[in-house]
Amino acid sequence: QVRLVESGGGLVQPGGSTRLSCSASGFVVDYYNIAWFRQAPGEEREGVYCLSSSDDRTVAADSAKGRFTISRDSAKNTVYLQMNSLKTWDPAVYYCATVASAWGSCPERLEESGFDYWGQGTQVTVSS
Repeated sequence: QVRLVESGGGLVQPGGSTRLSCSASGFVVDYYNIAWFRQAPGEEREGVYCLSSSDDRTVAADSAKGRFTISRDSAKNTVYLQMNSLKTWDPAVYYCATVASAWGSCPERLEESGFDYWGQGTQVTVSS
């Protein structure tokens, strides 16, 4: 069965960095689009970053460009979200997600409806 487990969340200072991990099972991450979303309290879930399987293209939210990077480790069947220069508005629960169809390309707009499987989320807190 498809399973996604996020880890790496915790307390980070403003301007600091952290790396989130998404450990996948039941599928091979190389062949499916994988994305990170986040949801702050009282806010809608929003797309942060997506990595395509077919052409390795990426789609990033404006708030993530230049600060965050998505990557995958095929040997570990894991995807990562490296987050640098964290701001006070970045705290949220971060989720990884994937799709049911293999060998696609990330959509230009990252929406919840475009993804089929979700992890449980990991909390990121930014505080001094």
